[in-house]
Amino acid sequence: MSALAAQALGTRRLDLLPLHVEHAEEMAAVLSDPALHTFTGGTPDTPQALRSRYRRLTAGSPDPTVSWLNWVIRLRAESCLAGTVQATISPSGQGPVAEIAWVVGIPWQGRGIATEAARGLVDWLGSKPVHTVIAHIHPEHRASAAVAAAAGLTPTDEWHDGEITWQRSAGGVIHGSR
Repeated sequence: MSALAAQALGTRRLDLLPLHVEHAEEMAAVLSDPALHTFTGGTPDTPQALRSRYRRLTAGSPDPTVSWLNWVIRLRAESCLAGTVQATISPSGQGPVAEIAWVVGIPWQGRGIATEAARGLVDWLGSKPVHTVIAHIHPEHRASAAVAAAAGLTPTDEWHDGEITWQRSAGGVIHGSR
């Protein structure tokens, strides 16, 4: 599989824009609430730290078989950034696997933004040579579990770093689901 690149995607209310270092300042404010780290640990990044992180992400994976795809979520009607979605695409024995994640800033939560963004991402990945889409969800994070389910993923019996692996495979076949 050749490397994939993030491209601008649109949903009903959202623009998913490929990540740029210039997004760091606004995204630092979006991601500034410590409550966003309840299930993942850590603390909010400063604008400088986020710029450095975005430089690394936009440079791409050092492994040519792995694609790092990152987007910011822009609310079209409000013309502001509200979060991020990402996919890391890696080879596997069954075909390319996309590991996805999302985060929406606290002020924008509860409005279906994460669900709409995750569905847009999963739909886009479905048009690419990606066999399986997975997400790792903390067992107590009900909101993320609801987003994963709405995006067509199903929980499996597999765990990764204390989180449940959710999965959607090409053709709707879910391996290892419970």
